[in-house]
Amino acid sequence: MNRLSPRRWLRRLAVGLAVLTVLVSAVYGWAWLSLDRSTTARAMLWMEADVGDQDRFPSRVIPAGADAGPLRRGGEIDFSTPSAVAAEAGGDLAEFLSDTDTFAFLVMQSDRLVYERYFDGSDSRTLETSFSVAKSFVSTLVGIALDEGVIGSVEDPVTEYLPELAARDPRFERITLRHLLTMTSGLRYDEQALPLPWGDDIETYYGTNLRDIALDHTEIEQPPGQEWLYNNYNPLLLGLVLERATAMSVSEYMATRLWQPLGAERDATWSLDSKPSGFEKLESGLNATAVDYARFGALFLHNGEWNGTRIVSEDWVRTATAVDAATDPAPFYQYFWWVDVERPGRFYALGNFGQYVYVAPDADSVVVRLGGDWGVDNDTWLATFRDIGDQLARG
Repeated sequence: MNRLSPRRWLRRLAVGLAVLTVLVSAVYGWAWLSLDRSTTARAMLWMEADVGDQDRFPSRVIPAGADAGPLRRGGEIDFSTPSAVAAEAGGDLAEFLSDTDTFAFLVMQSDRLVYERYFDGSDSRTLETSFSVAKSFVSTLVGIALDEGVIGSVEDPVTEYLPELAARDPRFERITLRHLLTMTSGLRYDEQALPLPWGDDIETYYGTNLRDIALDHTEIEQPPGQEWLYNNYNPLLLGLVLERATAMSVSEYMATRLWQPLGAERDATWSLDSKPSGFEKLESGLNATAVDYARFGALFLHNGEWNGTRIVSEDWVRTATAVDAATDPAPFYQYFWWVDVERPGRFYALGNFGQYVYVAPDADSVVVRLGGDWGVDNDTWLATFRDIGDQLARG
């Protein structure tokens, strides 16, 4: 039996490693050159989503209006330590926030900022990414389009605006805009953990042509209206509906119908799938200041009106944020808003890594938390917001 000498074995190992290095370099070289046209390349190089993604994706500016002004400041409230904070960290609220990778934390009551803290280099002018808080903005734009009459009804089939879906599968005619808004469309949505660079969550987050993905990759798994399933295809399809119905980009429509009437202090941006496609990442990609997220919450606190200007109808606000067990299977979720079932009447927008806009009408207050990571679990954050709201409601 012939055996390789140690020298020849080492030589072959070195050759094999060199070939492997060349192959790996070629693959990653291809990935770097393909970031604007390949979902796989993005997933390989960028891996898990993070708050820095707003600097990776191209974006479209949502300009603030010329008459934008700062929110009024009230006397700062020294909140007693929320019970959830005491249980988790034992310190006061500011220490807890500093220790939980929080970038910005604001409390607004009676249209005045009564608590405002920034951490880790963020300040009042920093654009913080929203992740799925963006969905609540998409929902609001649908409501505005409905008020304007460019969208007929939430009961309209999605195929009325996107007929190519019906041409591919006639069953799409049964899916209404309400089904999309309530995450009950019946569309397949399979998550695949990285490093495997495929799966519906990866396609809808890293996809370089989200229009094509929404129109060509969506598959019906069950009849609509039967089961709640968090699904990023739903906001993408609604974004296409908005484009078709308004004959504008979603960013342009938001600037003229929501951002400027709201008196936002600073320009926002909306991350795009790619420069060639130029479609907003409607499932996650809005970037704005903490103060302007608070303004958005205040719009819903005031039932769709801000500074005497009606922006979206009161009926829409009520329907979008209230429990509706009669027509929807999930009491904790409505039109891209989460419902706080432990505090009836309260609701919130929620994004990955702990982005929150929490609205407590009984306390006339809005709480905004934005951060680089969760820091603590969702239940602890919600308990914190509830405690703050309860303190304000008690006066």
